[in-house]
Amino acid sequence: MKTHFFGDTAVLLGRSLRHISRSLDTIITTTIMPIAFMLLFVYVFGGAIKTGSGSYVNYLLPGILLITIASGISYTAFRLFLDMKGGIFERFQSMPIARSSVLWAHVLTSLVANLVSIVVVVLVALVMGFRSPAGPLAWLAVAGILMLFTLALTWIAVIPGLSATSADGASAFSYPIIFLPFISSAFVPTATMPGPVRWFAENQPVTSIVNSIRDLFAQQPVGSNIWVALVWCVGILVVAYFFAMAAYRKKIA
Repeated sequence: MKTHFFGDTAVLLGRSLRHISRSLDTIITTTIMPIAFMLLFVYVFGGAIKTGSGSYVNYLLPGILLITIASGISYTAFRLFLDMKGGIFERFQSMPIARSSVLWAHVLTSLVANLVSIVVVVLVALVMGFRSPAGPLAWLAVAGILMLFTLALTWIAVIPGLSATSADGASAFSYPIIFLPFISSAFVPTATMPGPVRWFAENQPVTSIVNSIRDLFAQQPVGSNIWVALVWCVGILVVAYFFAMAAYRKKIA
């Protein structure tokens, strides 16, 4: 049964990746906004923002990477919605394949597409002056956190992808997630924020994730931030997976 599931998922993943390879504008579109934010904040606002660190692009990049992921998952919900409305799911359900493999193919496609977008953003950041003394293990830890964050947000994206009544509705859920980094330590230190805003910024998931990635890039001790970040990512992933699978079972019942 497991071999059957993995084989079916691999085949459907190949199908989804082929669709993306034929419309590279999807990945290009999801990277344009984060890169635009990075250019805007570094070259327009960067001189006025005091972060206490040497290079503002070094400070900024972790938050931009999270915005890149949040931007990319909107397309996961959009593609899932189109497959649902196009009757693809019903056709697959009539075939002798593992039912959950259809959904997992979309999730893994999101992971691959977002990793490509992240690589593009990091390359642009390097051109803009980003430098990191981090070793291979630190880079692997950053990649692991970003992959976990991508999976958590992707399972959130699955829910509107299955339940939305329009294509715009399927992708609109991502807007609050995209702007969440703006009320965190992603762009400015939380100490500069007024009381209630500072409290929210310091106790929402983006801040602990951004701080962990920033410390890993700088080869600084991550302290408890990384554990808080992992708890947030795993917690969101588990809850989103539960509700996504419930919505999926209801849809194919």
